[in-house]
Amino acid sequence: MASGDPVAVEEWFWMRHSNPKSVWTRIPVAPAVAYAIYRRSWRLLLLSILWGVVNPILFSPPKDEETWMTRGVLAQQWWVREEGHGILGVSKPNIFSTAAVLTSIYTLYAAWRQRPLKTALGTILTVVLNFWWLRHLVERYDRHVT
Repeated sequence: MASGDPVAVEEWFWMRHSNPKSVWTRIPVAPAVAYAIYRRSWRLLLLSILWGVVNPILFSPPKDEETWMTRGVLAQQWWVREEGHGILGVSKPNIFSTAAVLTSIYTLYAAWRQRPLKTALGTILTVVLNFWWLRHLVERYDRHVT
């Protein structure tokens, strides 16, 4: 990695984050944040956020692009960097990401108000919407690279 080169640092980060272990172990961050807010556990909230930040640099780059999660991370990078799209919008596939963001805001509000059912349902829906967005990105990415 070239020292101080922002592109090299970004590429280093994305390659490490594309390890499927990195992605799978980050999925619990959103539920942990909602739970921490619901329980008013500021220590758990801090640890969850810290894990989300540190996690991508803890894993080595994957050996190949065969796993779905690796392609999911590479698809996100491709979608934003090479295709020039953002992650929010009302067109497919970004409608799923936008809905996930809105659902997560609602979920955090429900957690703050200590509404257990709404918090749980919002958390589940947020994760599902993120997976739908990722599924559509991977389909597009796979068509692009083949």
